[in-house]
Amino acid sequence: MAGQIEHGLMVAQVNKSFGNHHVLKDVSLAVSRGEFFTLLGPSGCGKTTLLRLIAGLELPDSGSIFLGGQDITSLPANKRQINTVFQSYALFPHLNVVENIAFGLKARKVELSEVKSKVDRILEMLALGGLDKRFPHQLSGGQKQRVALARALINEPSILLLDEPMSALDPHLRTQVQAELLELHRKIDTTFIMVTHDQGEAMFMGTRLSVMKDGKMIQTGTPREVYSRPKNKFMAEFLWGANILPATRDGDRLMTTLGPLKTEDPVAWSEGHLAIRPELIVLEDDPRPKDNSVRAKVIRAIYRGPSVELLLDPGPVKVVTSPRFNPKLGDTVSLFIPPADLVALEGQAI
Repeated sequence: MAGQIEHGLMVAQVNKSFGNHHVLKDVSLAVSRGEFFTLLGPSGCGKTTLLRLIAGLELPDSGSIFLGGQDITSLPANKRQINTVFQSYALFPHLNVVENIAFGLKARKVELSEVKSKVDRILEMLALGGLDKRFPHQLSGGQKQRVALARALINEPSILLLDEPMSALDPHLRTQVQAELLELHRKIDTTFIMVTHDQGEAMFMGTRLSVMKDGKMIQTGTPREVYSRPKNKFMAEFLWGANILPATRDGDRLMTTLGPLKTEDPVAWSEGHLAIRPELIVLEDDPRPKDNSVRAKVIRAIYRGPSVELLLDPGPVKVVTSPRFNPKLGDTVSLFIPPADLVALEGQAI
């Protein structure tokens, strides 16, 4: 019970199948009140189904869901202090902005004076002034999203669920709306849980995030934790493709295609994998003999403006470095792989 009180939301060993398809497999999750939590994973991993279970739009086959210590597993969606902003925004086309926003309050027969006061306040908060009489077809994508947010937030939910809310926006507008959403979260005392398949968006938006695959939670933590300390091969490759090095342990050394390497991580296997992010490998102008210094040949070089991407042999190993380095194909370069950044992965690929 202490955990249920401490966390705003708890999902405990939830399973969900549709026919013979087991979509969620013993999923557990704890989200503290006031967090901006992101659920990240490839298409079909179960993240939207999990969101629908939290919202009450689907019921789990087994397991429990708690909100503020209360078991809401079987509670109807309209009885939960949870609102959802859908990918399509789901605005009523025949209602104008004010009517869309006020719909939920009027359905609950809230006094008209209170409805007006709350609508005016939310219009100002989300910079929708001057759009109040427009209909959805007269709004831009960003404006539609803000109206959908206003309609959800006006009911003062404990949790706001966001299902791929920016997928329909162009890249420039998406960046702008991401910043607006973070600022909105900062202003109000509401837990946000957002589903996305965009890695950059999940890392930028989330206080913490969970990565899902095949209906399972693979790793949960802060963006820095899941990026810099992936627990297994899937995590290392899924988040912007770390270098994966097969390794065999020989005492305190790990034998790889690059030669013997050392890591500060505990290594519990005799054969396994190491991971190192391309941008953490150091190209050395003046190599000095030390652990984790290796030599490799350039087999590809791509200039990307603020950085240069190299592919090196043996390995192959990818390095992202400063554009001041300008090696040619076939050149031999000196690398330093920091032991603190060389991660020993758990077990085999999932």
